[in-house]
Amino acid sequence: MNDKLILVVEDNLDHLELTVLTLEEHGVTARIAVARDGAEALDYLFGQGRQAGRDTHQQPSLILLDIKLPKLSGLDVLRSVRSNPLTALVPVVMLTSSSEQSDIVACYQSGANGFVRKPVDFADFSRKLNRLQAYWLDVNESIATG
Repeated sequence: MNDKLILVVEDNLDHLELTVLTLEEHGVTARIAVARDGAEALDYLFGQGRQAGRDTHQQPSLILLDIKLPKLSGLDVLRSVRSNPLTALVPVVMLTSSSEQSDIVACYQSGANGFVRKPVDFADFSRKLNRLQAYWLDVNESIATG
């Protein structure tokens, strides 16, 4: 059984479905958890709110995080992730439609491991997402979080 987990934080239903289906199509063996806004993401990561009681020692192997989220922005989530010892070392890749240079700078300054712009073309999106998950889950050596 694969103990790897990807947390996808995305509020746009179409983007969320496309991301999850693309990961599954490419045979990703990691489990996929979903959060629809920034607050839900933090609840999941820190075992609070609706996620109270979740084993927080089991953290994602990768977080795919949108920037523009309801309730709490992706940047706020990223800062919370980096400031908590439970999640400080979890790889976070910003997966966003933004092409603003200021967003790219803010994400890296806040501790993002990567910044990937969602392409409009499905085939391009699929290729990028496949490479992204292959690197972070198969190639990259990570610290065990569980």
